[in-house]
Amino acid sequence: MAENQSLDQFKAQPRLPKFANPRRYDLKLKPDLVSCKFAGSVSITIDVVSETRFLVLNAAELEIDRASIVYRSAAAADSAKEVRPSDVHVVEEDEVVVLEFGEAVAVGEGVLGIGYEGTLNDKMKGFYRSVYELNGEKRNMAVTQFEPADARRCFPCWDEPAAKATFKITLEVPSEVLALSNMPVIQENHNGHLKTISFQESPIMSTYLVAMVVGLFDYVEGQTTDGIKVRVYCQVGKANQGKLALDVAVKTLDLYKLYFATPYPLPKLDMIAIPDFAAGAMENYGLVTYRETALLFDDQHSAAANKQRVATVVAHELAHQWFGNLVTMEWWTHLWLNEGFATWVSYLAVDSIFPEWKVWTQFLDKTTDGLRLDGLAESHPIEVEIKHAREIVEIFDAISYCKGASVIRMLQSYLGPAIVQKSLASYIKKYAYSNAKTEDLWGVLEEGSGEPVQVLMNSWTKQKGYPVISVKVEGHRLEFEQSQFLSSGDRGDGQWIVPITLCSGSYDARKNFLLHKKLETLDIANLVGNQKKWIKLNVDQTGFYRVKYDDDLAARLRSAIEANDLSAADRFGILDDSFALSMASNLSLSSLLRLMSAYRREVEYTVLSNLITVSYKVARIAADAAAELADDIKQFFINLFQSPAEKLGWEPRKGESHLDAMLRGEILAALAVFGHDGTRSEGVKRFRAFLEDRNTPLLPPDTRKAAYVAVMQTVSSSDKCGYESLLRIYRESDLGQEKTRILSSLTSCPDLDIVREGLDFLLSSEVRSQDAVFGVAAVSKEGCETAWKWLQENWDHIEKTYGSGFLIARFISAVVSPFSSHEKAAEVEQFFANRSKASIERTLKQSLERVRINTNWVQSIRQEKSLAEVLKQLVSGKY
Repeated sequence: MAENQSLDQFKAQPRLPKFANPRRYDLKLKPDLVSCKFAGSVSITIDVVSETRFLVLNAAELEIDRASIVYRSAAAADSAKEVRPSDVHVVEEDEVVVLEFGEAVAVGEGVLGIGYEGTLNDKMKGFYRSVYELNGEKRNMAVTQFEPADARRCFPCWDEPAAKATFKITLEVPSEVLALSNMPVIQENHNGHLKTISFQESPIMSTYLVAMVVGLFDYVEGQTTDGIKVRVYCQVGKANQGKLALDVAVKTLDLYKLYFATPYPLPKLDMIAIPDFAAGAMENYGLVTYRETALLFDDQHSAAANKQRVATVVAHELAHQWFGNLVTMEWWTHLWLNEGFATWVSYLAVDSIFPEWKVWTQFLDKTTDGLRLDGLAESHPIEVEIKHAREIVEIFDAISYCKGASVIRMLQSYLGPAIVQKSLASYIKKYAYSNAKTEDLWGVLEEGSGEPVQVLMNSWTKQKGYPVISVKVEGHRLEFEQSQFLSSGDRGDGQWIVPITLCSGSYDARKNFLLHKKLETLDIANLVGNQKKWIKLNVDQTGFYRVKYDDDLAARLRSAIEANDLSAADRFGILDDSFALSMASNLSLSSLLRLMSAYRREVEYTVLSNLITVSYKVARIAADAAAELADDIKQFFINLFQSPAEKLGWEPRKGESHLDAMLRGEILAALAVFGHDGTRSEGVKRFRAFLEDRNTPLLPPDTRKAAYVAVMQTVSSSDKCGYESLLRIYRESDLGQEKTRILSSLTSCPDLDIVREGLDFLLSSEVRSQDAVFGVAAVSKEGCETAWKWLQENWDHIEKTYGSGFLIARFISAVVSPFSSHEKAAEVEQFFANRSKASIERTLKQSLERVRINTNWVQSIRQEKSLAEVLKQLVSGKY
């Protein structure tokens, strides 16, 4: 075999060759926090399993000291044989280094040693620098972010999930700073201004889970019932803000130990807030890194939504300590095994700790995110083929997370919670410290349930999309037809095994069955009798599909909503399905608006929140279709939201629910955007009081965003006072959540010059790179064209700043997706014709598809002759 090998066979390959496997890394790093450089050396114990003249491993953006490379084989009978490569080939485009030896490397164990240098980059990936302030002075910390494929930017390695090994890490750092890694410190030696810290060797794990952080921090500490020490680290002076996360973490570790029937595998758990951080958080084994906004909670200045965000993100990352870290996907094709499960399990944990939050109803937001992305022709299956490391970043999306979590919930609903829990515990035990594929999980669930899980679930994970179930009544029979739902209105050719649940007239009268074929019928004589009762499919929205009712069934459900006969989850589902069908031109906008009017007495947070989201999108598309109806549309939505807003008011009530606290801010912001004079003037008044006194009870955290948005609706080029006041608050605050609230308000102004000024501010040195997208996503309807021109003019800078990370894709989707004309789609295509690359290709296609969907929707709305008349009736209160 060795004689037939050549360098070319290792180029442009999706994965590394299998003739050598790592077993142990001895990694030494010396980061310089001033020059932002680091020196490193790694000794990798490897097992050569077949004869080869080449060793191929990953390395990127490292200066490898070729003279330092040596391989010591332990296979020689008398003593270790030391050989050096005859040539070292660095293939930059594939991020691999190929070591070529003059003769075949002996089969068996050996140690590969490599010395190198690197840069602490500012791209928030690999080994990078984050900037923080201490006593008014800016300082650097060194941080790692290796998922999906960036450990190679810190040390040469086999950077694939299946190449698990143990890690012995040593750091040489300035003596005054703190150094953390996956495992506890076992030795610390001081030498003048430097100290050498040695960490306990890790259990077997994947490279993407290795972590190191070097800087100055405070912490709070607790421990689980097992005595596992848990710490939350943060910037000096912010320790109290870590108490919520600490409490959630301690409870969650105890919960997961019981649920998975396996204890937390490491001796400690550290969680740390990083000022510059691209993702929300990262589940590194034993050292979980977070954005500050996802870990810290300030009792005085954080909102209820921030509290929920901290709890769900902590629960998600800690779920990974079992699902992902202990049992790891074999390859990125199976990423959903990590992310879908961590998303689903996190809701189990949060529901247990905070039952009053009703998070399983809120979970429907996740299902909707999955459905909206998966309704695109440019979606992808849950299990997606990865041909190059550059493609991995784009599948950290709503398919892997939200659809993944939703199909697990659907399966749990079908099999039953006890069977799923027992099977998951078996799965964790069976594959602990190794890797698994989707089929392995189905096999364990099949064994535990006796159901054909593999056959049932393949249609949901191996093909993209999902069905819409069209249902109509024929006498005493219900007729079902499944077809692939596409937001474009086209029909796809997918087919699924669908777990159908339905109830009629009450939740006591229900039926469940599997829909295997395109067309099936069901006798419902025993279910409905001779009465015309409402019939609801997909009870409590546990299934990942949409439902299209015939006119008669739809009318019955509208009456059931008005009579409050349906659960919050079902009210949510009927609205969301109808909105999707309208977008696909399968339901008139008039019909959608009539349905929305049935929610005028709605009080449930999750349903009203989705109603607000839908109203924003409908208002935008209706204005594009018929500008003369824009004012009536806005008035209709003001009428819809005014009553719940008046009940809630601007100030919290003693003992009110967490959900009311979250709803207040959302509903007041909606009224401000739609132009309700009273809300705008009250928001401006309270904002002025807040400017005078940051602790005023007139503007608590839950309503600040609404007040900021109200202020920005009144700002213009000739009166920038409100805009400048917001910038002043931004500059004075050191709380990430406050800064995010302001950034997501600045560009909501209808004045185009202010929108442009706000967008330019996002790219200034005052805004951390990870936060700019909040402002880009909040641009007003009037500012869409301004944002597009700004994106084009600043694209080179944005590309240089964000590189190939997932944040750059968010710029594209936020700016491009709202458009609604073929001309604009062509213009966007032309601009990106020679600028696209693998890491943004999928997002660009999806964004352009959304533009075309919007265009079709606009044309469909223009065909509705009675829309203006229906709208006038609804505005005047004739439902």
